[in-house]
Amino acid sequence: MTNPNPDFDAEAMYATLLQQVKSGLAQVENVAIVGIHSGGAWLAERLAADLQLTDRLGFIDVSFHRDDYAEKGLKADVKSTQIAFDVEGATVVLVDDVLYTGRTTRAAINELFDYGRPARVMLAALADRGGRELPVAADFVAQTISIPDQRQLVLQRADDGRFSLTVDHA
Repeated sequence: MTNPNPDFDAEAMYATLLQQVKSGLAQVENVAIVGIHSGGAWLAERLAADLQLTDRLGFIDVSFHRDDYAEKGLKADVKSTQIAFDVEGATVVLVDDVLYTGRTTRAAINELFDYGRPARVMLAALADRGGRELPVAADFVAQTISIPDQRQLVLQRADDGRFSLTVDHA
């Protein structure tokens, strides 16, 4: 069951995140943006366009680096990792839609290092819902949101590119 939540204005949250990232990268060189499939990839696409970094945009699928891979198996919608720039020495902004336990972030960093050793990895998330199981913190986060553990925040992208957040049963 999906419940649209008017308290979560994903477009306003995106504007906040964009300003934070723009400010945080003002004096940084050799920047790249990598989105975690799928919500993080959508956000990364838009961030890259707004920051004029579309030639330094990549996408990561964490399926093979998840620590629960043996338990959950392979999802049917596995996407390929696409990184067409040199990761070595870059400042990579890793983008995810919702930061929760930190396990997806850990898996994404493992995948990223398969492509080289960045000078720095910064994490950007639209929403942080707490509940960390690993010591992971976002450098940029638009909003901290509290919802029950048995629920999940789901980012959706409309045909016109606008974002919305819903609360679903996990």
